[in-house]
Amino acid sequence: MPLVAPFRTSFGTETARDVLLVRVVTPDAEGWGECVAMSEPLYSAEYVDGAAEVIRRFLLPALPRDVHAQDVARALEPIKGHRMAKAALETAVLDAQLRAAGESLGRFLGAARTRVPCGVSVGIMDSVPRLLDAVAGYLDEGYVRIKLKIEPGWDIEPVRAVRERFGDDVLLQVDANAAYSLTDARHLARLDDFDLLLIEQPLANDDLVQHAKLATRVRTPICLDESIESAEHAAAAIALGSCSIINVKPGRLGGYLEARRVHDLCRANGIAVWCGGMLETGLGRAANVALAALPGFTLPGDTSGSRRYFATDVTEPFELVDGHLEVPKGPGLGVEPIPSVLDEVTTATEWITL
Repeated sequence: MPLVAPFRTSFGTETARDVLLVRVVTPDAEGWGECVAMSEPLYSAEYVDGAAEVIRRFLLPALPRDVHAQDVARALEPIKGHRMAKAALETAVLDAQLRAAGESLGRFLGAARTRVPCGVSVGIMDSVPRLLDAVAGYLDEGYVRIKLKIEPGWDIEPVRAVRERFGDDVLLQVDANAAYSLTDARHLARLDDFDLLLIEQPLANDDLVQHAKLATRVRTPICLDESIESAEHAAAAIALGSCSIINVKPGRLGGYLEARRVHDLCRANGIAVWCGGMLETGLGRAANVALAALPGFTLPGDTSGSRRYFATDVTEPFELVDGHLEVPKGPGLGVEPIPSVLDEVTTATEWITL
């Protein structure tokens, strides 16, 4: 699925999403799950073709025929890693289960709101004027928070330009995608002047200790993303003082049940959370919006409207209203693919019977 505009981060530029969908069909209902792995192993070790292979060869054969969503993680635990693939499979099973029961994902997870405030992630641009035009457009659309992707050489000046142009009232944060090292601490501390909500994943994903050290050298709150792959990782980060905020991405965590565990843990420890995004279609977006309605999600997430990324979504589009998205009320995810659109963008299908 082509993106409406290239999306550049510190680790690469995306112009399209190669989407892997998992469809589970049971005697009572069917459900959908979206794998958020990228085409190449740049954000994480997973990539979409590898996810399809591990689902086919290892994950599906490990599931009992009458599996419940709450048992998927336990059944797949012997298979190391591959959390994005596991999340897609668990979500599809959960969607089918909830559709059969007539219960929405939001209600099942414990949603406390009927709509959620939305932020938008702005990629690295070729110039500051182009960045300012993009931010102006998103603010005009009603987004309540702006996130700027940064990297060495594209950090202080673009952030300063956005602050000067749009003022201190705009909720503003930055995301480094692990592009810096602890030796950059003095440079990163220059961001303290701009009253940012947070700096997301400034250092390597596997180094909680260095993040804890950085947290003592900057005033801007540290948020972890790639570093948190489970509730256990979140607990370790909190104990070490590596962060005061966590970006909850269900795909990175292995599914929405583990994401809820991270939410509960953080809420109990006074750690703010928000829901991240991975350029999902309407299927993944519906699930993320339901998750973001939980009470501990006190910061706007990357749950943007459909047209932020896709000219045509595979579901009915999510439209921003007063800076918010409505939480789907129907059973399961509350949305389904539009058959004609799905047929148009589908390049391959494979059915596996348990």
